[in-house]
Amino acid sequence: MSLTPKPGVLEIHPYVGGRAEVEGVADVVKLSSNESALGPSPAAVEAFESACRSLSAYPEGSAELLRDAIAEVHGLNPDRIVCGNGSDELLTLLAHCYLRPGDEVLFGEHAFIVYKIAALSNSAVPVVVDEPELRVDVDRMLAAMTSKTRLVYIANPNNPTGSYLTPTEMRRLHAGLPPSALLVIDAAYSEYVLRNDYEAGVEMVSQFDNVVMTRTFSKIYGLAGLRVGWAFCPAAVADVLNRVRGPFNVNVPAQLAAVAALHDRAHVEKSVRHNDHWKRWLTEHIRELGLRVDDSVANFLLLHFAAHDGRSAKDADSFLAERGLILRGMAAYGLPNCLRLTIGNAEANRRVVTALTEFMDTRS
Repeated sequence: MSLTPKPGVLEIHPYVGGRAEVEGVADVVKLSSNESALGPSPAAVEAFESACRSLSAYPEGSAELLRDAIAEVHGLNPDRIVCGNGSDELLTLLAHCYLRPGDEVLFGEHAFIVYKIAALSNSAVPVVVDEPELRVDVDRMLAAMTSKTRLVYIANPNNPTGSYLTPTEMRRLHAGLPPSALLVIDAAYSEYVLRNDYEAGVEMVSQFDNVVMTRTFSKIYGLAGLRVGWAFCPAAVADVLNRVRGPFNVNVPAQLAAVAALHDRAHVEKSVRHNDHWKRWLTEHIRELGLRVDDSVANFLLLHFAAHDGRSAKDADSFLAERGLILRGMAAYGLPNCLRLTIGNAEANRRVVTALTEFMDTRS
């Protein structure tokens, strides 16, 4: 008898994060991981540093401190909030709790890779739905649903396309779910959205017993290194997650930093304004170079390059990396001719446009 993992596990390609270094290049700007351009709130840094003076005690097991702060800011019932080691943990926990071998998990063609990993690690069947317009196609999602559909993951906004579904579209999708399926709305980038026809998911979770919304402190709050996320759930789902999650899955310094970040509304608003200004600036200037840049409601842009040698995404990636600019290749997301550009600080954004201008000029 040999020791083998359960079916599906060996089909997983491990998640690979955005590069942070370029060999032989010292002055590097990382724009590959959708991290905050302005970093965390100074109040969050101070709270973290203060917490580090007393690390010998275990955290309170339910992250009550953080749940109460989230509930206060968002007007929610804290008993329906579950915190995690990043929203990734919660997205995966939902799969661990609700998937059985052979169940089907639906997600879009260009969706976050963790959804597929969560399905395969539970011997479930990933069902990848085509996205011909680079956004979730509700009709195609509905057509793909069967009696075996158990989880439907929707990133709203979506990474890496920057597209989103309106509340009307999301409710139409939900209306077509089989009775035993759970809709999981991954709203990691919701704070960046400045559209009137957008909802993060709170309203749907409040209305339906088979919808969960996940959020993160890694993006707008600039706490990616601390790994803090949360889910707003129906009471029954919160109960299930709390039975399975680790008892101390969010450490004390991370909780205190997240609470401080939540309460520093001025820093959040400053980050939103910065992102909106530079996203528009980058979109305009890069399009002037003749490159396609898709509209985005998040803190990143999807750049399209030619398929032929010399002007491909791979060529552009190498050219930019030699100049210390690290973007994210999108081949793993089914977009081999694209690079994803995180909105950076002013200097980084200008450097990217200068380098892309040089790239396009040298290949004209």
